[in-house]
Order: sequence, then structure tokens, then C-alpha cells
Amino acid sequence: MDAKTLDDLARRVADAMPAGLRLMQEDLERNLRTALQTALGKLDLVTREEFDVQAAVLARTREKLAALEGRVAVLEKALLDRDVAEATSAAGENMDGG
Repeated sequence: MDAKTLDDLARRVADAMPAGLRLMQEDLERNLRTALQTALGKLDLVTREEFDVQAAVLARTREKLAALEGRVAVLEKALLDRDVAEATSAAGENMDGG
């Protein structure tokens, strides 16, 4: 999170404080900013840009996966059709030769 956003967030929290505490507003803003920066620094956050890049990568990966699943289904069907044809042919030969 950038410094401007943290400053703005700290200022808004400080502005929401009761009037008696506003006398210490500058000190409070500084302390809130430090506390927010520390707390947010411990979180595993990414920027919006990083999120969007990863979302695009995920979308492309899903598209490729769907295409590969389709190809596998076609190959499985072709293999099954071949096996059925071979079994039928073998059964026909056994009947003719038997």
C-alpha cells in the first residue's frame, strides 16, 4: 500500500475520533499510520496490477486446460472406437473360422 493511501486512511480514522482526542490528532495520525503500515505489512497482499496479471494467466491456463480436455476426450473416443472395431472384427473372424 502506498504512503498516500496510508496517510489518507490514518487521517480518516483520526477525523472519526471524538473531539477530545482530536487535540492529539497529528500525533494520533502518525501513530495510526505506523500501526496500519505494520499491520498491513504482515498481510500477504498483492497490488491490483499483480492480481490482474495473475487473473489473466489463470484465464489462459483454464482455456488451455479446456482445450486439452477436449483433445483427450477425442483421443479416448478414437481409442475406444478402435478397440471396439478390433473386438468386433476378431469376433467375426472367430465365428467364420470356427
